[in-house]
Amino acid sequence: MSGPELHPDVADLGFLLGSWSGGGTGRYPTIDTFSYGEEVVFAHVGKPFVSYAQRTWSVPERRPLHSETGYLRMAGPGRPELVLAQPSGVVEVHTGTLTDAVVSLSAVLVGRTPTAKEVTAVERVLRVDGDVLSYRVRMAAVGQPLQDHLEGQLHRTGVRLGT
Repeated sequence: MSGPELHPDVADLGFLLGSWSGGGTGRYPTIDTFSYGEEVVFAHVGKPFVSYAQRTWSVPERRPLHSETGYLRMAGPGRPELVLAQPSGVVEVHTGTLTDAVVSLSAVLVGRTPTAKEVTAVERVLRVDGDVLSYRVRMAAVGQPLQDHLEGQLHRTGVRLGT
């Protein structure tokens, strides 16, 4: 049984659709460098957005680390927008560019609850080459300037057209 057709407004994001898994490395001046496992799902329901869900865990213990969820949509040709929320109390609103299979995003708003860690800037780059998704996240937080924080490589494990 097939799901709904991908909405034409987000057809350019179709290369992201599916389930991805793999791992990455995190670093920041205020923490020890660490490795993690990760699963990401990009899906759609036929509306003009692509949903995004992510979770990570420690390696090798598989202790939950982080998760976030949100939506990608297109503001126009080559102009993606991302809205996402994290259970740590941080929300991000990004705008960016889409060129070939590379999504480059920069936060135009980083909001947080009164008890969330201070995050002032975030940049994300997603690149898909066949069935490999690589990414880099840069962050400015807790008094530190914008710098590399996360990078990972995920492999497509399945195509998921609906939610």
